[in-house]
Amino acid sequence: MPDSDSRYAAIKWYRRLRLNWIFNTSTFFGNFVIALIITSFFSQLEYDVEVNYVFFITVLAIGLWVTEALPPFAVGIFIIAMMLVGFSTDYVFEKSASPELFLDTWTSNVIWLLLGGFFLAEGMSMVELDRELFRFTVRRFGSKPQRLLLGLMMMTALASMVMSNTATTAMMVSSILPLVHLLGKASPYSKALLTAIPASASVGGIGTIIGSTPNAIAVGALQEKGISLTFIEWMAVGFPTGLFLVWLFWKFLCSRYDFSEVVLDLEKLPKREGSVDPAKRYSVIITLLITVGMWLTEPFHGIPVAATSAIPIVLLTMTQVIHADQVRTLPWDTLMLVAGGLALGIGLVDVGLAAIVMEKVNSLPIHVIGVVIIFCIIAVLVSNVMSNTAAAAILVPLGASLPGSYGIAVPVMVAISCSCALLLPVSTPSNAISYSTGLVEQKDFRLGGLFFIILGPMLAFLTVMVWVLFYI
Repeated sequence: MPDSDSRYAAIKWYRRLRLNWIFNTSTFFGNFVIALIITSFFSQLEYDVEVNYVFFITVLAIGLWVTEALPPFAVGIFIIAMMLVGFSTDYVFEKSASPELFLDTWTSNVIWLLLGGFFLAEGMSMVELDRELFRFTVRRFGSKPQRLLLGLMMMTALASMVMSNTATTAMMVSSILPLVHLLGKASPYSKALLTAIPASASVGGIGTIIGSTPNAIAVGALQEKGISLTFIEWMAVGFPTGLFLVWLFWKFLCSRYDFSEVVLDLEKLPKREGSVDPAKRYSVIITLLITVGMWLTEPFHGIPVAATSAIPIVLLTMTQVIHADQVRTLPWDTLMLVAGGLALGIGLVDVGLAAIVMEKVNSLPIHVIGVVIIFCIIAVLVSNVMSNTAAAAILVPLGASLPGSYGIAVPVMVAISCSCALLLPVSTPSNAISYSTGLVEQKDFRLGGLFFIILGPMLAFLTVMVWVLFYI
């Protein structure tokens, strides 16, 4: 029998018939019905009909994100459309909000900041600056297994602060594959590398606003409250937290695996092929230095990130490092998803649903610190089974509704916790890339995933609470 597990055989054959559109459509309507049923029970609490409407959209969006009946970016667009129809026209309710309230999420500082980061990442890839990181790491840290592992993890983390976690992982995994093949699949060092790289990329992204999409969502939500976090203010908490988590995971891997018999002969690794235009490489380096420098010094010159993010867009296209073909391949879907998440947050706050949830949470017989910890734990657990961006889009606006300084701290904690979801190969695209090599098994991610589930929220809580004391 070709399909030994009857639980999945029907679904597998169903998909082979190329009727995925039927499967996705039925899943969409299934989520729609479930959202209606849940909303019908919620409506018995007798809140305003606008509250019930936003609650329905939220439940439906969660279902669509979890089941992936629609691509995540399509769910983001769907949210904006539903908000516009509901509150910016007279078709559902009496018009109560201008269209710009939801459409302006497309032009927020967060969107422009991410777009500038995408151009920088693409430019680095075009001139192979990303691969130079691996070569530099080998030269700097040498051939001692533990030192080289730490170097690769730290370089991955630093690269993911200006590149997407997915792109960083793809670049670093492709760079270490010759070394992994040299050592063999069964080598403990191979397993350590293939679990350390995706973990370092995901956790390292905590370091900057553009390093991880949940970070941008948190900054966007706080901006809606009138609280603007600069690039350097985020780095004050994100940079040390991300690097410390990477260092802790390195210590964990060194204690878990025995590298005493591992011998690294780096001379056998393949040499670099081809050449890169030096002028273009210098253009990217100069652009990178100027852009990051402007982001870091925003408190001094006062130019918003939306303006300085235009620097890589203009310079890299003007110097012909990036052409129209590369622009078309940028992850525009991520921007759509972020805009939809911001619109959902606006809706939750605007109709008072976020305040209602927080009122119920605050009425629980536990201290507010307990509520904060619960937010962090839920964030990391939910992010293991659904997009961490989607999880942040749901939880960050709720956290921002907490009273006092907790309304600033919890969105940042949630964003950090969402980046610590590494339990399964499908938890993050970074894990999936490593798993797709066929050189690491699903069980190899489990201990690392549990490590971050425990330490991620814990460290997020401690560092952010200290940061808030100085920020406020």
